[in-house]
Amino acid sequence: MPRDYEIIARETVHDGFFQVSRFTLRHALFAGGQSEVLVRERLERGNAVAVLPYDPWLDQVVLVEQFRVGALETGFGPWVLETIAGIIEPGERDEDVAHRETREEADCALGELMPIAHYLVSPGGSSQTARIYCAPVDSRDLRREGHGHPDEGEDIRVHVVPADEAIAMLDSGALTAAMPIIALQWLALNRAVVRDRWQAMPRAPYNGPASTP
Repeated sequence: MPRDYEIIARETVHDGFFQVSRFTLRHALFAGGQSEVLVRERLERGNAVAVLPYDPWLDQVVLVEQFRVGALETGFGPWVLETIAGIIEPGERDEDVAHRETREEADCALGELMPIAHYLVSPGGSSQTARIYCAPVDSRDLRREGHGHPDEGEDIRVHVVPADEAIAMLDSGALTAAMPIIALQWLALNRAVVRDRWQAMPRAPYNGPASTP
């Protein structure tokens, strides 16, 4: 398969809450030769890390719900049930983001991070990649509301859901975002393995909210 391409020009056409780049390029064709010169725009969102906290002792998962402008006028409704997630800041590791966002969005601590998937979020028009993890968590007595950064417009509600009920959401249509669908499909296939692995471990200690693990 061809892998050749040429970027003729690249410019930033918008630099606001998100950045948009415009590429002028051409690329090799499957049948041979080169394409015509193409102009394409790409959303530069930054790379994301997501985590599905799973309580192996009580067999339940932690999901979060918040308002999402991208869901407006889609027919799904703008309050979206999701995995915990955040953007990687310069110098951060994936693990740092997973722990930081879990403290901010659900006010709890994670144990071992187990990789689920690494993928392109929307390669037709965005450079963003996402890594999804599953991790053990103590879901007892989690505060349901008042999470996130109010100064950043975040208002996050925590949902603690029995694993069977959460997996059933895959068929009910209750999940409308890709990350929780991917994460719960993985859990449906691997729940017995991770439950056996993590039930033998002590519950992760929790020392209160913090910006880093």
